Amino acid sequence: MRWLAALLMGMLLLPATLGAAAAADSGGARHGLSLFGDLKYPPGFAHFEYTDPAAPKGGTISRAVDGTFDSLNPFILKGTSAVDAALPFDSLLATAFDEPDAAYGLIAESVELASDRSWVRFQLNPLARWHDGTAITADDVVFTFETLMEKGHPTFRIIYADVGVVTKLSEREVEFRLSNTKNRKLPLLIGAMQIVSKAYFEAREFDDTTLMPPLGSGPYRVESVDPGRAISYRRVGDYWARDLPVNVGRHNFDELRWDYYRDRTVIVEALKAGEFDWHEEFTSKTWMTAYDLPVIDAGVMVKEVLPDNTPSGVQAFFVNTRRDKFKDPRVRRALSHAFDFEWTNKNIFYGLYDRMASYFENSDMAARGLPEGAELALLEPYRGRVPEEVFTQEFKPPETDGSGRNRRNLRQAGKLLDAAGWTLSEGARVNAASGAALTLEILYFSPTFERVFGPYARNLERLGIAVNLRLVDPSQYIERLKSHDFDITTRRFVQQLSPGAELWNFFGSASANQTGTFNSAGIQDPVVDDLIARVLAAPDRDSMKAATRALDRVLLWGHYIVPQWFKGSHGLVYWNKFSRPAILPKFALAINTWWFDQDKAEKLTAYRKSVN
Repeated sequence: MRWLAALLMGMLLLPATLGAAAAADSGGARHGLSLFGDLKYPPGFAHFEYTDPAAPKGGTISRAVDGTFDSLNPFILKGTSAVDAALPFDSLLATAFDEPDAAYGLIAESVELASDRSWVRFQLNPLARWHDGTAITADDVVFTFETLMEKGHPTFRIIYADVGVVTKLSEREVEFRLSNTKNRKLPLLIGAMQIVSKAYFEAREFDDTTLMPPLGSGPYRVESVDPGRAISYRRVGDYWARDLPVNVGRHNFDELRWDYYRDRTVIVEALKAGEFDWHEEFTSKTWMTAYDLPVIDAGVMVKEVLPDNTPSGVQAFFVNTRRDKFKDPRVRRALSHAFDFEWTNKNIFYGLYDRMASYFENSDMAARGLPEGAELALLEPYRGRVPEEVFTQEFKPPETDGSGRNRRNLRQAGKLLDAAGWTLSEGARVNAASGAALTLEILYFSPTFERVFGPYARNLERLGIAVNLRLVDPSQYIERLKSHDFDITTRRFVQQLSPGAELWNFFGSASANQTGTFNSAGIQDPVVDDLIARVLAAPDRDSMKAATRALDRVLLWGHYIVPQWFKGSHGLVYWNKFSRPAILPKFALAINTWWFDQDKAEKLTAYRKSVN
């Protein structure tokens, strides 16, 4: 396995690495770290400009989620962790949401990167404390890394595969040796690592699920747990980092509460009944039809759209290429011809969505037109190893006129299936060699999806494919996703402003057969692996964009997914008892910069009394 090979290589070369690291220069310790270029905020900055330092503390914000949970440990594969279960754990650095891929001191008050990128060192803040008052030390950082790599979720072993040796230099300084100096984003990913207490977890099994709140260091701690139904977090009054620049004006609510529901329709009704406060609506029909309410007209409930400037990433039907019946790309391409997005958008989504045609939608990393310049130069060595269309055609999902009469695309799908050896016999698709019927199970966990899956299934059945719409409960759905036990399912994952090692988790060959990874399609392609490495090694943003577009193009023409849709905005509905800073961060909603507004809350209470 790639991560294990990298780790072993780092250990075997330890003496030579030590010598090289000692000789390597750096630009000196800094207050933050940026992927390409200068930091926006200078040393000693007061606060992020999208926060309000005068924001009052207090009040509660309650939200809802569909599903369930059985664990408060967000770092392991086992179990289903609660929403915000990682909130009690601070990281070495804190992300800024108004500049791409920059982070500033949190547990680490400064960071130093070798000029040859062979190591990165973090100097810990002497004020850093666990919730029990004990100091956060270098031992905790080393323990965290080693434990995540040994017992944590498989994703950690993928993301940190290029970390060699982690060394405690003093009680407050830690050095990470980097075995791959071309993985430019790795120091930032290390900075994003949330630290756990060595003393706490040495006395407990780290890789066991638990409903006992672990010892943390962050702005909130778990206050109450109703397993599978609700969880509440309480703001830590003596939080050690509350006055750091990265936290001024943030973490303003005294309590954060999440209520769990089994059905999205029930969530909407609970919101309207005042059972919880704040909701982001993802269902277009609900957005258009469920919120024509007097309380919105009266101004005591808010319905608004805020921009989303982050890459929308991928929302699609993922086709499991681990299954023999889906290994031929012509079969996968046929499945794409059966999905009528235009009809779906018109009749089900009220025209609110655009068609996804990139793994990096809503960003300048999406492949458009034909490859040229630096992107073409990257792709040229792979001629003959990738589909010729990579060079000759712009990828566009099959289109229809929206009438619901999808005959042309279905005819094309039938030809693709015939060419792949799946022929019609008495109305059913059968394999010409084995005689086996082509069957397909679409796995999902919420009845809300049926209005989309039903028409898609009928089109597939017109092709002679036997389709089973398989509704399972959220717990079973999560377990089946972890073990890649499905034919087709809908998933969504977002991309980063500058992609990093998480690409191995999404698309890398090493993650294809690992339990719990996001490589749902089971992609195993050396060309994809090479291009991921090119993205990670890009020396500047233009080079990164060229490599990402090349990767995007190869993935798209591999037909691993049936592209669905995206929307570059957030649709919010909430009771009008909150305020937020005048400046919105460009790359996040940043609810932790909002606050409870007592005046608005009193007006809401008065309104409710007047209508009851």
